[in-house]
Amino acid sequence: MTVSAGPVAVAQRLRDGMAGGVLSFPLTAFRDDGALDPDGYRAYVAERLAAAPGAVFPACGTGEFFSLDEDEYRQVVTITVEEAAGRVPVVAGTGYGWAQAVRFARIAEDAGADALLVLPHYLVAAPQDGLVAQLEQIAARTPLPLIAYQRGQVAFTADSLRRIAAVANVIGLKDGHSDLDRLQRLTLAAPEDFLFFNGASTAEIQARAYATVGVPAYSSAVHAFAPEIAGAFFTALRDDDHGTVDKLLRDFYVPLVELRDRVPGYAVSLVKAAARLRGHPVGPVRAPLTDPSPADLTALTALLTAGLDLVGATL
Repeated sequence: MTVSAGPVAVAQRLRDGMAGGVLSFPLTAFRDDGALDPDGYRAYVAERLAAAPGAVFPACGTGEFFSLDEDEYRQVVTITVEEAAGRVPVVAGTGYGWAQAVRFARIAEDAGADALLVLPHYLVAAPQDGLVAQLEQIAARTPLPLIAYQRGQVAFTADSLRRIAAVANVIGLKDGHSDLDRLQRLTLAAPEDFLFFNGASTAEIQARAYATVGVPAYSSAVHAFAPEIAGAFFTALRDDDHGTVDKLLRDFYVPLVELRDRVPGYAVSLVKAAARLRGHPVGPVRAPLTDPSPADLTALTALLTAGLDLVGATL
């Protein structure tokens, strides 16, 4: 077991990493029969790390956390920690109710993860007091720093944000609602050193808008299959190269979102299909997700080819 560096140190490492690269959310590799493929995952995550992300988030939404049993989760987080070898922070996903989230948290701690992303709880709507208590219960049972994730049925008010930020090992919030009015209120309510992340689906689409309310860091699903495109966008955005940003949005990201929106679950299964097109051994998605139809796979191939051409890369 690796001892966590503590919330302040981990937050600083994340802050430094976010300034230099996108946040990588690797896919979990499965074999054709649906079994976990540890060797395929190791090869895949090593390539993600070679593309210099700011941090790596295994076993989260893109990594199909909801489809992993505890042993598989342990293998995924352990492999990621081994491959990262301290170069970037490793933030593992956890979730469901707080009791189950703590089980995963202890596995991640034993595997050497630096922090946890607390995914939205399972199924039920909850009042603000309950959303705060969920994080308090997890935080009381793990020394690992926590990043809350608001999406779906989880949406914090400014008052609740103040309450969770007062918990010693809650260091940040990832936002997937894209309600910039609410998000601005949250950033103003938070302590100065509290971290915020743009977690919108295909976050590059809204990256400029998020930055205007003080949230420049974002997760990139595109980094999971085309780090050349993700890197070019990140650099252009950082350098205020609006011409390049607009071209990549217009000719790649917007068409990708339009394709993604055709079928529920394509936010993951299209990413996995694109990774397979690049030769990465990640395999299929697990049910209840479904792999893209032949027609959508053809459209994805054409779009990916065109996107890579924009940045001087090839399929």
